[in-house]
Amino acid sequence: MEFYQKAFFVVLAALVGYGLLLVMQPFAGSLTWAIFLAFILYPVHRWMTRRFRGRASVSAGILTALTPFALLIPLVFLGIVFANQARALVAYIKESNIHLDETMFANLEQYRVVGPLVKTAREQLSISGADMQEWLTNSAQTVLHHVASFSGGFFLSAVGTLVSFFFMLFLMFFMIRDGSEIFAKLQRLIPVPSEHREQLFSHLASVARGVFYGVGLTAIVQGVLVGIGFAIAGLPSPVVFGVLAAMLALLPAGGAAIVWIPGVLYLGATGHWGMAIFLIVWGIIVSTSDNFLRPLLVSRYAPVSAFTVFVGVVGGIAAFGAIGIVIGPVFLALVSAILDYFDEKVIAPNVPKIEAQADEVPPRAGL
Repeated sequence: MEFYQKAFFVVLAALVGYGLLLVMQPFAGSLTWAIFLAFILYPVHRWMTRRFRGRASVSAGILTALTPFALLIPLVFLGIVFANQARALVAYIKESNIHLDETMFANLEQYRVVGPLVKTAREQLSISGADMQEWLTNSAQTVLHHVASFSGGFFLSAVGTLVSFFFMLFLMFFMIRDGSEIFAKLQRLIPVPSEHREQLFSHLASVARGVFYGVGLTAIVQGVLVGIGFAIAGLPSPVVFGVLAAMLALLPAGGAAIVWIPGVLYLGATGHWGMAIFLIVWGIIVSTSDNFLRPLLVSRYAPVSAFTVFVGVVGGIAAFGAIGIVIGPVFLALVSAILDYFDEKVIAPNVPKIEAQADEVPPRAGL
């Protein structure tokens, strides 16, 4: 009878879970964004609830009402500006009168640092300035055409259609107001001691916030700084390069430097040496800013490796779309946190017992 009861509840739970998955699948994107935003805003909600003398519904309503102004309008505006500047950059490249000739290579070969590299590349690859100019122009136009057509849809897909966005707001209200109670009920379903369970979920929450604050905000700050630097230097389409720098800042190597170094070379090639020197100094500040920004932002949270972030972003976008920027790194970081927890709390305490049993050699039977 006991076996039947266990089997019945296991089958019932599987059927209910499968049915819930089918029901919620059309709203998966909205639900994911609602849970993520509610999780990020929960500390603010807790503070506002105390200010409103325990009226959680008022706090949740205010945060939900402010979300369209803090999320939807900036994203849509950024997507439109990005697409327009990307198209303008394509037109600028077509109309540009920049010429890469042999004189430019000869001038570069005079410098001690880059001179030997330029000379070796010119001799071994047998490329001319015209060939390089044609290749760079065609490559830039192709990339920017794809970026311009993709950018509008990408930014708008971050919030989905208008209907799904407002449905997300509807879900977010209840997630902010009742999320802690729902989370506590789900937490009690995990069959581990209560003190271990609290430690595990506290660590998981710290990891998730560490990904958002330490990685996401750092990349956004670096992208904004690169855009400002390009605007000051008089380079075209600073928003495009700022967004690209923010995305590339997630890479474990190179980062924003992949964007601002070509800007320095362009300024030098066109004879704007003053602005080139400015952009070098500005770029070094931007690329090294994560050394003090990330520790400042994640001082209270668990650190997350750059490899986890890079793989999570690439895999998350491929699997889930725009929301994958959030889901991918957080998921991989949570998997790593769970493995570390079980290694520390479950496996490590049993290792001495296993080793002690292995050391006990049974007496050999006499002949």
